[in-house]
Amino acid sequence: MALSNARSKKLKAVSDRCDALEKLMADSDVTSNPEKLRELGKEFSTIEPLSRLYREFVHIQDELAKCREEAEKESDPEMADLFREESAELERKLAECETRIEEKLEGGGDDANRPVILEIRSGTGGDEAALFAGDLYRMYSRFAENQGWTLEPLSASPTQLGGFKEVVFSVKGNGSFYLLQYESGVHRVQRVPVTETSGRIHTSAATVAVLVEPDEVEVEINPVYLKIDTYRAQGAGGQHVNKTDSAVRIQHIPTGLVVECQDERSQHQNRAKAMRLLRARILDQLQHEQQQQISADRKNQVGSGDRSERIRTYNFPQNRLTDHRAGITLYKLDLIIEGELGLILEPLVKHMREAAEEQEALEAGGTD
Repeated sequence: MALSNARSKKLKAVSDRCDALEKLMADSDVTSNPEKLRELGKEFSTIEPLSRLYREFVHIQDELAKCREEAEKESDPEMADLFREESAELERKLAECETRIEEKLEGGGDDANRPVILEIRSGTGGDEAALFAGDLYRMYSRFAENQGWTLEPLSASPTQLGGFKEVVFSVKGNGSFYLLQYESGVHRVQRVPVTETSGRIHTSAATVAVLVEPDEVEVEINPVYLKIDTYRAQGAGGQHVNKTDSAVRIQHIPTGLVVECQDERSQHQNRAKAMRLLRARILDQLQHEQQQQISADRKNQVGSGDRSERIRTYNFPQNRLTDHRAGITLYKLDLIIEGELGLILEPLVKHMREAAEEQEALEAGGTD
């Protein structure tokens, strides 16, 4: 039983970083800086469980090697049998430890169950794109319901025909991030729009962005850097949702990010939801910048999950759904659009994980 070379290198790096963090957090310069200490402490708590598992694996592996060596050298048959029995028990423990490591890595680690915020926006295609954005919202909503997740609308800009220019909502539940993490990108639809009288098939698109929802500790926002405006909420077609300035628009001056929320009647509630969305977008921007640095030399990687990348086609006349990153085609679009999203998500997550493993192996091979 042994971890792959790429996995071992990755886990060794995690373990080394854990050691380094422990030393840093004991440094007087850090202990006197609460903000820095909190930042390092959060990173440590995130990677320490995996580091501990890896150290346990290495310890058992070393003990197993010694036990096998003793069994080979032992001249007393009874003692040799005892060493072999102990070796068998250590092999069992090693296998269990590796399984726990694999589960933690494959299950997305501590992020697997984190709440996420999904943003769906209509793209090219006018009214039909907005209707498709509405279809995607209903698809994710029904899937969330099937999974027993909690879905909370945060913001919406509906259209007169029943679609959305934009709809934003949070999803919380067991495995929410793990299953939805690769949904970011351009979703393309091919079908005859309800507005089409000649029966021609049109191609439209909507974009999906999946953001991890951070807590207030992860992303602290100094109120000094916020520009907050209030205005009257507007509904589809321009009618007033209410007659008070309950809608909120918040601009984060350092990043230029702007969020709006008008769905609640209370200005206080809209502000709270807008702040949740702002934190998620700030964290997403930071992660995106870090990923760009890490991936600068990865020109041939399989699908990055970037929201500007066309990831999936929904062809209604053929009842076909194709995920272009994984090369998966299913003729079950009628089921998937009604919420049976697991049909595509589960093989997709498996493919993306395997692609990442292959990339790690290639990089490990290039550094040997």
